[in-house]
Amino acid sequence: MLALQLLDGLEAGTDEAGRGCLAGPVTAAAVILPKDFSNEILNDSKQLSEKKREILRPVIELEALTFGVAHIYPVEIDKINILNASILGMHQAIAKLSTVPEHIIVDGNKFKPYKDIPYQTIIKGDGKYLNIAAASVLAKTYRDAYMEKIHEEFPMYNWKKNKGYPTVEHREAIKKYGTTKYHRMSFRLLPEQYSLDL
Repeated sequence: MLALQLLDGLEAGTDEAGRGCLAGPVTAAAVILPKDFSNEILNDSKQLSEKKREILRPVIELEALTFGVAHIYPVEIDKINILNASILGMHQAIAKLSTVPEHIIVDGNKFKPYKDIPYQTIIKGDGKYLNIAAASVLAKTYRDAYMEKIHEEFPMYNWKKNKGYPTVEHREAIKKYGTTKYHRMSFRLLPEQYSLDL
């Protein structure tokens, strides 16, 4: 179980999912948990099975003081780059909180100030702080649900399984069928993209 390290006052944890994907949005979540929150299985979403994440999502939504989730779509990602899109997503997720946090903790090492709220970036924070872990679970489950939905539209890419990540199967499908409106055109979608015969 993660150590619940909370500062005095309302602290929001924030994280994103889908940064390294070739298709679909980058999805961010922000969560404020009550001080007495505890959960035996909550951890960094990457350490949890899909089944455990699905069990945790309604628990977090029910027990959090407030939470917010935001998708930043490929057109925007291509325009402002993936790092800025990730931070924008976290800002939008924080903006959806029904209570303004007094402090923000962010998974990773990059963030931009949100309003005048003090923040701290924490590398591997999703494995150290419950509120970041909770945000990582919401970001991942909301993004997975979105990818499963658009899978119905373009089943040949098998997003239901690969969720838009650069698997061999996904790259092969791009090679065979080309790209869709859900692909990030600024990403290196195929390994040989930059080795053009001039």
